[in-house]
Amino acid sequence: MPIRAVLFDAAGTLIRTAEPVGEVYARAFAAQGVELPAWRIEDAFRRVLRRADPCVFPEAPDEEVPELERRWWWWRVRETLRATDSQAQVRDFDAVFAELWSHFARPDSWVALDGAEAVLDALGARGLGLALVSNFDARLDRILEGLGLAAKLQAVVRPAHARAAKPDARIFRAALERLGVVAEEAVHVGDDPDEDLAGARAAGLGVIDVRELATLGELPSRLAALE
Repeated sequence: MPIRAVLFDAAGTLIRTAEPVGEVYARAFAAQGVELPAWRIEDAFRRVLRRADPCVFPEAPDEEVPELERRWWWWRVRETLRATDSQAQVRDFDAVFAELWSHFARPDSWVALDGAEAVLDALGARGLGLALVSNFDARLDRILEGLGLAAKLQAVVRPAHARAAKPDARIFRAALERLGVVAEEAVHVGDDPDEDLAGARAAGLGVIDVRELATLGELPSRLAALE
């Protein structure tokens, strides 16, 4: 079948943090009396995320989900501090968390990857349906708006919408339903081997590993090759 839709991951595929996570955390910890190397924090943060349960709450009422997502991140920040230095004690952990939560909610704390806007424009001009499928929380909507990407997408699907998180096939199917296409007509573009690539394949989509592209500008030709 011809490709009628392209799904994208968010962080690491279309957007990235404006500065390394470890450096942002290091500043927040230092403001509360704990000096830790940014590289150690970064390593701990990634280990914590790899082993964490998904940030999804299928049984919770919609109005409770944003606070549950916030609490989920409170624990990830707490675990990151402990994984970096189990003896570290910041003066006011809630102040640290509030600063980090607010920081990563701001669009200026993120940047679009090189070629992201242009490739969305190019694929949209070809009449392809475009959606974002991300395990991000509710802050993502404001970020996409601020970076000028939201208007280029027909759908943004998060765990709160699908009641499932990647690699669960249900979150991909929710995006396909929003775009009105079947899995065989869609390709998912992402960077995570399990959540993006294996998850999308299991849901029946074609996949493109964004790490294999020199820039996102190569994506249209890669899609043409798949067709």
